[in-house]
Amino acid sequence: MDLIKIGKFIAECRKAKNLTQLQLAEALYVTDRAVSKWENGRSLPDSSIMLELCKCLDITVNDLLCGEKVNMENYNNEIEANLLQMIKEKEEADKRLLRLEIIFGIFGTITCLSLIMLGSFLNIETWLRIVLIVGGFVIFVPLCLLLIGIEQKAGYYVCPNCGEKYIPTYKRVLFALHINRTRYMKCPKCGKKGWHKKIISKSK
Repeated sequence: MDLIKIGKFIAECRKAKNLTQLQLAEALYVTDRAVSKWENGRSLPDSSIMLELCKCLDITVNDLLCGEKVNMENYNNEIEANLLQMIKEKEEADKRLLRLEIIFGIFGTITCLSLIMLGSFLNIETWLRIVLIVGGFVIFVPLCLLLIGIEQKAGYYVCPNCGEKYIPTYKRVLFALHINRTRYMKCPKCGKKGWHKKIISKSK
């Protein structure tokens, strides 16, 4: 998607409605800084407020994602193209997240274990030993929660029984038995339990 084009379109529509950035921001319960970022092409409006933004500017979501008013004869083709682009961008973002998960996991684990090992085996004062060991565990817990959060959000899990592809809740991922990125969970569609494998694309 062309964020610069979308940003210019938002600015044009806002001005056509005689709205300032602040007025539009207040209508959407965001900051005028967020509106400025959209119009400068630095970010895309969050999906949770896209409908309200389009309502304020009297445009469709398809118009917004195209960065221009879409002709009715090309409407369906543009919708399909935008959906495919959004799916592609989500898949790329999920791949980046999973790569970050590996990097954070490796370096975070090394850091935690190093602190614990140093505290356990170095000939140091008791208070320093406690600080190192506790510090290792203090880093380890939020690190695990962060990695589980990435695992939950990125991509989909597929049920081996009915083939349903879904995003489970954080709680289900947190408490599920797992082997690497395969987790033993209950399918939200068929209700059967099994080892659900992580996939990136919902179309596969």
